[in-house]
Amino acid sequence: MFGFPIEVFNGLNQVVEPFVRAGFGNPILWPTGPMVVETIGRKSGRKINIPVLATRIGELIVFSTIRRDAHWLKNLAANPEVRYWLAGQPREVRASIVTADHQAMESTPPQAACLINFLQQQSRLLGISFALLTPRS
Repeated sequence: MFGFPIEVFNGLNQVVEPFVRAGFGNPILWPTGPMVVETIGRKSGRKINIPVLATRIGELIVFSTIRRDAHWLKNLAANPEVRYWLAGQPREVRASIVTADHQAMESTPPQAACLINFLQQQSRLLGISFALLTPRS
């Protein structure tokens, strides 16, 4: 991505992650800010914490990447039961990956339908993928 090796991002994430997990800059007062999402490695089975820039829309969380080959996207698709931290507290959610050809899952809450349609349009237009986190039922 932009010519930076993956090691640069990994090093930055290790420095930033503890502060973001503790709540620094989280989308509490403003709808967008950094958060930490914990995924499970699809091959390793290890817990992996990734800082992301996310937007909170009520109980829904949306974030994206321009890197279509991002491992965390593949991990979310393989293991959709994840956690994120908001104001230092973990929250259990279900992840959906939204792409141009996204198929709504039965577990997708009705309030997310409009948002998913919008994200699909953006995915077609911009060629990026989105992750949508919804409360577990």
